[in-house]
Amino acid sequence: MFSPGACHLRAVEGKLLFWACAYLLVGAGALYFLKPAPSTAVVLIGALATMAAFWGLHFFWSWTGFAGDPFLLPLVAFFSSTSLVFLYRLNPAYAVRQFVWLMIGLFTLWVITRFLLRYRVLADYKYVYALAGIIGLLLPIFLGVEQGGAKSWLDLGLFQVQPSEFVKILLVLFLASFLAENRLALAEGTRTLMGIALPAPQEWGPLLVMWGVSLLLLIFQKDLGAALIYFTTFLAMVYASTARVAYVCLGGALFLAGAAGSYALFEHVRLRVEIWLNPWKYVETAGYQVVQSLFALAAGGLTGSGLGAGLPQFVPAVHTDFIFAAITEELGLAGGLGLLIIYMLFVYRGFVIALAARDDFACLLAAGFTALMGLQTFIIIAGVIKLLPLTGVTLPFVSYGGSSLVANFIILGLLLNISHETQVGVVEKRLARWKHWRG
Repeated sequence: MFSPGACHLRAVEGKLLFWACAYLLVGAGALYFLKPAPSTAVVLIGALATMAAFWGLHFFWSWTGFAGDPFLLPLVAFFSSTSLVFLYRLNPAYAVRQFVWLMIGLFTLWVITRFLLRYRVLADYKYVYALAGIIGLLLPIFLGVEQGGAKSWLDLGLFQVQPSEFVKILLVLFLASFLAENRLALAEGTRTLMGIALPAPQEWGPLLVMWGVSLLLLIFQKDLGAALIYFTTFLAMVYASTARVAYVCLGGALFLAGAAGSYALFEHVRLRVEIWLNPWKYVETAGYQVVQSLFALAAGGLTGSGLGAGLPQFVPAVHTDFIFAAITEELGLAGGLGLLIIYMLFVYRGFVIALAARDDFACLLAAGFTALMGLQTFIIIAGVIKLLPLTGVTLPFVSYGGSSLVANFIILGLLLNISHETQVGVVEKRLARWKHWRG
C-alpha cells in the first residue's frame, strides 16, 4: 500500500545511506592503498557491489511507497560495512564469504518487505513455532558437529547452519503470539494465592515448558550464549507484556538457581566462570583467548593503532566472537564507543517502533526482536571485555557467520514491516480527519 509519507521517509533514509556508503568507501580505499595490487582490487569491487545492493533496495522501497523506518537500513549498512572491512583486513576469504551471505541477507530482506507486509498471519501459528523450535534445537544434538566447544551446528556439505540462530526468531514469534493472547490474564491474574493475583497454569504453563525445554537442550549442546539470550529475551518480553516486576524477580531467581546448578554439574560451565574470574591462571590454555583480547583492547588506546596496523590475528576466533576486540585495537576506544552508539540507536529505533505499533502482537513482536538484538550485543561485548563470562555468540551484523547474518536480516525485515503498517495507519487517520474537516 502506498503511503504519502513514504517519500519523506525514503529521502531521510537516502541521506543517511549516503554517509554509510562513504564510510564503506573510505575503509575499502584504506585497505586497498595499504597493499595496492590487482588482487587487492577485489575489496573495491566488493564495496561498490555492497553499495549497489543497499541503494537498489532503497530505490525499490521508494518506488513501491514502502513506509518502513528510515533509520534502520542505514544503521545496518554501517554494521555491514564495518564487518566487510575488518573481515577483509583479517582474512580476505572470510570477507568474500560474508559478502555472499550479505547478498543473501539483503535478498531475504527484500522478500520479507515485499511479500510479508501482512505479517499478522504469523500470530496464528504459535504452537507451530514452539514445535519447530524444539526440533531445531534437537537436531544438532543428534546430527550436529561441535565447534568452539558447542555442538550447535549442522553440516550441510557446502556450508554449515546454526539452527539456534533461527530458533531465537521462532521463540520471539511464539512469545509475541502467546503473550498477546493471554496478556490480561498474565498481568492481572485469574486466581489468588495468599492475596497475590496469579495467572492459571494453562496460561503460564506453555511459556515455562518451552523455556525449560530450550534450556535443557542447550545445556546438552553446551551453547551457553544462546541459552542466556533465550532466557533474557523471554524475561524481557514477559515484562513488556505484563509490567509485573514479580515475574522478573522470579525469573532472576530461577536463573541464579540454574546457574548454580550448572556450575556444580557441568565442567564446561565451571571452566567458563573460572576463566572469567582469573584468565591469567589459564593464560597458556583455555584463558589464552580472553587474555589476548584484553591485550588488544589495551593496545588500542583512545584512537587505535590504525587500520591494518594492529595485531588482532593473535586473538583466536577474532573474526567471530572477538571481532569487537579487533575493531577496538585498530580504531581505539573512540571507534569502539562509536560502534556501541550505533547499536544503541538501532535499539532505540526498535523500541520506538514497538511503542507506536497498532496492537499487542505487533508491539510485543517489535519489542522482543529489539530486546533480542540489544541483549545479544551486550552479552558478546561484555564477554570480550571480561564484564561477563565468555558466551560465544556473534556480534549482530558484524561478526562472521551466515546463519547469524540471515537471521538478523529476517528480524530487520519484520521490524520494518511493523513500522510500515504503523506509518500507513497514521497517514490514513490524518486523511480521514482532513476529509471530515473538508466535509
